[in-house]
Amino acid sequence: YRYVWLRDASLTIGVLLSHGYNDYVDHWRDWLLRAIAGDPGDVQIMYGLAGERYLGERTIDSLPGYQGAHPVRVGNDASNQFQADVIGAVMLGLDHGRRAGNTETRFSWALQRALMGYLEAHWREPDHGIWEIRDHPQQFTHSRALVWAAFDCAIRGVEQYGLDGPVERWKRERDAIRADIEANGWDPHRGTYVQHYGTTEVDASLLQLAQVGYVSADDPRMLGTVRALEEDLLRDGLLLRYRTESGVDGLPPGEHPFLACSFWLVEQYAMSGRKEDAVRLMDRLVALANDVGMLSEEYDVEGRSHAGNTPQALTHLTLVRAADAIAGIPLWPSS
Repeated sequence: YRYVWLRDASLTIGVLLSHGYNDYVDHWRDWLLRAIAGDPGDVQIMYGLAGERYLGERTIDSLPGYQGAHPVRVGNDASNQFQADVIGAVMLGLDHGRRAGNTETRFSWALQRALMGYLEAHWREPDHGIWEIRDHPQQFTHSRALVWAAFDCAIRGVEQYGLDGPVERWKRERDAIRADIEANGWDPHRGTYVQHYGTTEVDASLLQLAQVGYVSADDPRMLGTVRALEEDLLRDGLLLRYRTESGVDGLPPGEHPFLACSFWLVEQYAMSGRKEDAVRLMDRLVALANDVGMLSEEYDVEGRSHAGNTPQALTHLTLVRAADAIAGIPLWPSS
């Protein structure tokens, strides 16, 4: 896991910019230009620190993992997956930089236009989603919403920052994506967005629909989705990613609560006016940190121990965003 994940790197940029660390976005953008260089269809979800592309997965059977966990893996086959939301995350990070006053270069905007061209051709295809589902790809609602956000960022680049691009065509695509989500990613009977098209299952990643501006945090559709998440995914007061019993990932059922998802819920509570609920859950989550303030990927409630990757960057990034939401610190800096 010691790689550069474009999704997490983009979130890191956003958190840094929200706190005035503007210099980092240019360095990341320059690294991104070097790593992606070439066909946007070859964009990976992750790279080596120096931009390495081959991250093939293998197991080391002779080594036991932490507390005997197995198998021990090196690399990650998910590096070859199509995860449509990743381009949306990249566009959000670069859009965040523009809002903070960073200017585009001729090469950086050309890259973004190329990424949008790729999305125009491929957004209707199923993907493996934010959770790197290793079973069959699906039409994930979260992925579609992040693709919508990518077009929204590109349109804003033209209309608010004077960049060049086929803005009317992008608007048609953005509208088509919204229509697709509302027709196929919404369960009118239960009043919630769903994990992927054709299911009634929900997924904690749906909390990001409000975070990326697809829907407001206090919109009835978002509130209905939160209610469904609370009913289906809360375990001992902490949030699961999704119900593994649904079989969507082809893995055996059973998983500990995913801490980043609970921090997303804190952010949603704060954004929608449930301040007391936000503070209560935040206090519990922060109390789970170890003696040096680190948090893991998951938390074993019964064993009262950290589980999964430790420390986990995504967990700490979502902690900062949740704290900012409670404190009323704006996500988007003024440009």
